[in-house]
Amino acid sequence: MKLTQRDRAHIWHPLTQHQTARPPVGIVKASGSVLIDEDGKSYIDGIASWYTAMFGHCNPYITNAMTQQMQTLDFVMFSGFTHEPAVQLSEKVLAILPANQQKVFFNDNGSTAVEAAIKMAIQYYHNKSKKRDTLIAFQDGFHGDTFGAMSASGLSSYNGPFEDFLLNVKRIPTPQSHNLNEVLAALEKILQENNCAAFIFEPLVQGAAGMKFHSAKGLDALLAMCKKHDVLCIADEIMTGFGKTGTNFAVEQLENTPDIMCLSKALTAGMFPLSITSCSQEIFDGFLSQQVHKGFFHAHTYSAHPIGCAAAIASIELLTSPEILKQRAYIAQSHKDFAIKIESHPSVKQVRCKGVILAIDLAVEMQRYGNLRDDLYQFFMDRGVALRPLGNTVYVLPPYVITNNELDTIYQAIEAVLAFYDN
Repeated sequence: MKLTQRDRAHIWHPLTQHQTARPPVGIVKASGSVLIDEDGKSYIDGIASWYTAMFGHCNPYITNAMTQQMQTLDFVMFSGFTHEPAVQLSEKVLAILPANQQKVFFNDNGSTAVEAAIKMAIQYYHNKSKKRDTLIAFQDGFHGDTFGAMSASGLSSYNGPFEDFLLNVKRIPTPQSHNLNEVLAALEKILQENNCAAFIFEPLVQGAAGMKFHSAKGLDALLAMCKKHDVLCIADEIMTGFGKTGTNFAVEQLENTPDIMCLSKALTAGMFPLSITSCSQEIFDGFLSQQVHKGFFHAHTYSAHPIGCAAAIASIELLTSPEILKQRAYIAQSHKDFAIKIESHPSVKQVRCKGVILAIDLAVEMQRYGNLRDDLYQFFMDRGVALRPLGNTVYVLPPYVITNNELDTIYQAIEAVLAFYDN
């Protein structure tokens, strides 16, 4: 019996309406940028499996590090214990983060990294006997599916049934070249009328919103205003982190640094569920007290899992290697060249690039999830390319190890889509 048939009997898939969805594709093997299904058909993973497998599937450098670690120390709880992989990872990740980041807290996925960040911000002020009950976030942002992270998110397709149960969040538009004064005025009003704990943001690119870009200069101005009002700034780099926007982290393109950062996905190159919430020394010190209850009583069973830490250490070593730096530059330039080639096509509403991210808004209206979008997804799959359009936005965010031919195949599939909608 095929995987797809066995799957149907018991499995509930994420982001799926099982009444109408096509059966999932059974993947049995992966290597580099290629996925292989149970019928032997191959697909180029054009989005690095939700921006995680940035160094390619089954990368031997990472799998070898994990194998060696599991033969030495498989797992130990992280309350009352520590271990070499966790300490070494903290040293390596802080060495490439902004200088004000001094402490790391381990979680197990992106949503829980955000959850910890939000709780840190609220408790930081609570420990000072200040009630800060409001968060600030961008419209159409996405920060995860746990309740705090979902509260900060602004996509109704995810949040609809839970709106009455969420934290208090005030939203502002993303800053663009034409609206910065209006956005700053809106933020100023929110800061004056509410007890705000933190501003949480996806820096420079809103991933789930459709790879929407915003102004680095404008974001910098928002951070400056928040800092002026003693409001903490939380950078959600779960999607953007580890080289995707041209720098190791998107906030490197800002002058103001966040107080707290959230990291996951490419942290372990998709090899292991692990995340980090990093913070400044000032935030950490806000939890030091002779009163036990002022500590951060938040925990995950698998915090700082040694095998996940080993994967993350290997990933960071690859990130800064000459080979990967060269590949990152090659992909970024290829995207720019392709964007110029198609920008005037009648089926293209807008095309934009940042680092290894390419996003194309088609001149076709379609729902985020619906038949037209599903047909678009299947169009690519039929051509051996795994892309996951966000409504009418087709984006490419490939593994750094993708070959010239594989990237050309993705571009050719996109050109075929453009020709299809032009007819």
